[in-house]
Amino acid sequence: MQDANCVFCKIIAGEVPARVIMQNERAMALLDAFPLAAGHTIVIPKSHYAKVQEMSEEDAIAVFQIVWKLAGAVETASQVNASTIAIHNGSDAGQEVPHVHTHIVPRTPGDGAGAIHSMFKIKPKLSPEEMDSLCQRIASNPSS
Repeated sequence: MQDANCVFCKIIAGEVPARVIMQNERAMALLDAFPLAAGHTIVIPKSHYAKVQEMSEEDAIAVFQIVWKLAGAVETASQVNASTIAIHNGSDAGQEVPHVHTHIVPRTPGDGAGAIHSMFKIKPKLSPEEMDSLCQRIASNPSS
């Protein structure tokens, strides 16, 4: 499954050059071409999926196996003590390339990025009943 118009699919096919760090049968890690910090790495499935929930279980495991293996290596190589690991899941969430990709971004104190809670200027005020209802609805509909 590839998308001829997708830059990540073109990288996987060898049509666009990239700085590949490592790969397995189903996923690939490479340096982000437009890094937010030195060492900014992305991990992509080799099959084209726009959103995480569309991925096969095997591809999801392959992606996160690489994330798990590289998170510490990215921090060490970038000489930092922390990283943000993030996925923007859909254009409404800020996903710019509609191919699942996990960012590993080295972080330093004072880098200006902040915590996830700092990203949202408007936060919902939910009652305990609303929280319970959401919890039940989410728990009753997991992907299989």
